[in-house]
Amino acid sequence: MMDIRPIKTDADHEAALREIEALWGAAEGTPAGDRLDVLATLVEAYEDRRWPIDDLDPVEAIEAAMAHDGHSQADLAALIGKSRASEVLKRRRPLTLPMIRRIAAEWHVPERLLVRDYPLERSAA
Repeated sequence: MMDIRPIKTDADHEAALREIEALWGAAEGTPAGDRLDVLATLVEAYEDRRWPIDDLDPVEAIEAAMAHDGHSQADLAALIGKSRASEVLKRRRPLTLPMIRRIAAEWHVPERLLVRDYPLERSAA
């Protein structure tokens, strides 16, 4: 009944996350609880391989996604706005929750990497 396969792609990852959400709260020791446990372990292993450095701050995570997936600053600008993309990458503007959600959904960067505090450049006043 388990029929669980390795998570090899972002699409597999998304499907596993949807299934985990559906199984959330399943009692431990039940078939659904066991499935949830196995899926969570597979997701964690995939995320550790896909985004290996958990110590990235949000800007570094965005830069890593850009490098890994061939995204450009223009691609980021299409998601969050031209001036915002530049300001975020230069650490002059913090990410907002809508920006985080868009980047996480479109580029499959875990939200947990994007919601962290990170230093901003001080503006000359």
